[in-house]
Amino acid sequence: MARRPLHFRLSGLRERALLDEASLDANAGTFSGDQSLSYWTRRARPGAASPSSPSSSLPGDSLAAMEARVRQRHQQLYGTRRQSQAPDKGTPANTTAGQAATDGGARSMAGLSAPRLVTLPAPPFAVRMLNRLSYGATPASINEFNALGGNDRQRLANYVDWQLDWDAINDAALDARLAQAGYTTLGKPLAQMWNDHTKNDPEYAVRIRPGNEVQRAAFVRAVHSRRQLREVLANFWHDHFNVLGTDYSVGSVHAHYDREVIRAHAKGNFRTMLEEVAKSTAMLYYLDNINNSRSGPNENFARELLELHTLGAENYLGFMDPFRVPPCPEDPSYPIGYTDVDVYETAAAFTGWSAKNGHWQFPTENDGTFVYRQSWHDAGPKFLLGMTLTPEQPAMKDGRDVLDRLASHPRVAKFICGKLIRRFVGDTPSQPLVDSAAAIFRAHWQHPNQIEITLRHILTSEDMINGWGQKNRRPFEAVVAAMRALGQTWTLRLDHDKSNEFMWRMGFTGHVPYNWPAPNGYPDTGIAWSGSNSFAMTWKLVNWLTETKEGDAFLSPIIDATRSGVATWTASNLVTFWCNRILGYQPEAGRKQTLINFMAQNGDPASYVITDTDAWAASDLKRHYNHQRLRSMVSLILMSPEFMSR
Repeated sequence: MARRPLHFRLSGLRERALLDEASLDANAGTFSGDQSLSYWTRRARPGAASPSSPSSSLPGDSLAAMEARVRQRHQQLYGTRRQSQAPDKGTPANTTAGQAATDGGARSMAGLSAPRLVTLPAPPFAVRMLNRLSYGATPASINEFNALGGNDRQRLANYVDWQLDWDAINDAALDARLAQAGYTTLGKPLAQMWNDHTKNDPEYAVRIRPGNEVQRAAFVRAVHSRRQLREVLANFWHDHFNVLGTDYSVGSVHAHYDREVIRAHAKGNFRTMLEEVAKSTAMLYYLDNINNSRSGPNENFARELLELHTLGAENYLGFMDPFRVPPCPEDPSYPIGYTDVDVYETAAAFTGWSAKNGHWQFPTENDGTFVYRQSWHDAGPKFLLGMTLTPEQPAMKDGRDVLDRLASHPRVAKFICGKLIRRFVGDTPSQPLVDSAAAIFRAHWQHPNQIEITLRHILTSEDMINGWGQKNRRPFEAVVAAMRALGQTWTLRLDHDKSNEFMWRMGFTGHVPYNWPAPNGYPDTGIAWSGSNSFAMTWKLVNWLTETKEGDAFLSPIIDATRSGVATWTASNLVTFWCNRILGYQPEAGRKQTLINFMAQNGDPASYVITDTDAWAASDLKRHYNHQRLRSMVSLILMSPEFMSR
């Protein structure tokens, strides 16, 4: 799962000597000569791919002969290293791929004790839904939600329909906010972005600016966008197809990846999205497919395509014979999982997928856009994921055949739907919902709105309607929800001291957007964020938001909001107002009383009127630094389990 180094198996004089010694039997499609040749070295030999008679639709007897050739090649290349065997025929139909592999090939996860779930009383329906479908309920969004129908189910369905039709939602105010704050790269075409931020090796601050802008814009969009579901979904896909946005090679084009790959396809077709990810300059650099060629093959992208983007590690079978992989119970025409050989063959299928980056062989091509280099492609026959790819296929067809196979695979449907359910519903997705969503996902795998159709099923399901308290807010989500609840109007931006301080503090939480270095993206379960550092650093930042000024003005207009919202400043009234504003409801009586007692100090909570002052009065705590105590009380609500759950 970690980012892997380049996989050159042999190099220099030794490799050339071995290539010279080996010879290809064109009739048998196999190598003779030194049998110690590695898999990659054999594939790299020019002309070693296959006879040049191209055909993607061979007759049955020819296809059988081709499969026999590939099987023979697999035996020669991998036979001596095979350890895993196919499971017995008696393996239960619901056995996972990880279970199907033997100990020699399967991965195992470290066992963790199951956390004890403590569920708080459920908030009102609108609050429960908005805290999962948006970056936090606000008084305005609660009113919007409740106006969308005559009952809860109708309101939810209408809200989901409204938010999924996000192109029809006017977000001009957000666009204006970003423009006024000096964001200049978010809309640049790729070629211009490449010219301005990569070509001619500009200074680091210029080069990395698109990545930094996307990173900070994530906060602005999450707080201020009217297209809330789009923002939640965009960040889900960013985690799923993770690239390190501040990587030296990725940062200069990250705005294109965010805009044209993730956001443009967030609710569309998964197969289309897969190809756009594979062709994107950001991913080509991040997982090294930029230089994947038959003379220098690299498996990084191929492995993460199978392990993270589609089938998932739970369907990994290790290094076993791909011809002996059991059929998938949901559809026997597909294998139950993938092997290491599938990874190698997938890498070969994507050789030649690159970008115009001024490579020494093509120095005049240097605009950062995708290019397919036929001369780099391994055009030989391949067997992967239970299918045979014939030699000399048309340009890019090997890779596209792989993507078709993955996008239509039943286990891919379950993997993707499980992650969507985990994001929106709960840390432990119910199997019936995973199965029903996967059936819809797979049935529509060629539909242009496949993801939207599947999401509508998940987001209006009984699990969604009845669930609560099975997700915790991760640090990013807690911080932007706090900014929304506090009514902040300042805009995070580059070249700004207060924004820089905010980002520095955010870094200690471990959840700066698009800053996860490994390809698997930020974890999405409560246990992953349950450490004391994660909570403490998030609470410190939330408290900072309530206390910090820029110039003479506080970032959070707590005092002004209280003045306009609370007529009589008793401790009870103040706590009630801010619980409604931040949580959308009142916590249970005992927990609320703790806040009231803090606000009241030695005054009567129901009758004593707290003055609108911030004077020192240590001998009478009910009069002592009233504004500061009010801001601290607001901060305590933001740190509460009620606020941190969703």
